[in-house]
Amino acid sequence: MAQRLRYAELAPDGIAALRQVEHYLNTGTALSPVLLELVRLRASTLNGCDFCLHMHQAELRKHHEPESRIEAVADWHASDAFTPREQAALAYTDAVTNVQEGHVDDGVYAAVGGFFSGKELVDLTMAIAMINAWNRLAIPFRLEWDPKKAAPMTKSVESGSGGEPAALNHGGVMVSAVGDDGGKVAEE
Repeated sequence: MAQRLRYAELAPDGIAALRQVEHYLNTGTALSPVLLELVRLRASTLNGCDFCLHMHQAELRKHHEPESRIEAVADWHASDAFTPREQAALAYTDAVTNVQEGHVDDGVYAAVGGFFSGKELVDLTMAIAMINAWNRLAIPFRLEWDPKKAAPMTKSVESGSGGEPAALNHGGVMVSAVGDDGGKVAEE
């Protein structure tokens, strides 16, 4: 399926605000990069966001995570690949991502609270909320993963002609924008 819309070009200020939160999560919290990527991969798995699945798997590989752990995220309950802290974060990710199924029950909240300080829990919740936001942009607009266009993030925003974003920073990966139709439709 072809990408429907290049949303970063149509709403650059909104995307910039999301990027600022991601920058905070990646640099201003005590949460490890691997934990953040596990949570992002888990929420993307639950939401069925193909772009984010590929991107966060690639990010975990950059952190030298074994394929067995990356693959185990899809069915983390049945795996012994994760630490108790990671298991609590993954269970919390499930509950926060699927909040429509009964909210975050007391047992899940108590379990995650045993491994994360109050600030860490706020930061973890923000990370889960952010990946759910990115998923909800990528899925309806059919953002497509192309590893040839994805490159490690070096700047929070890169500019093209006229000051529009030349690339989309989607969860730490720069994805090149294409075409010159103002982002109304994706290149076919």
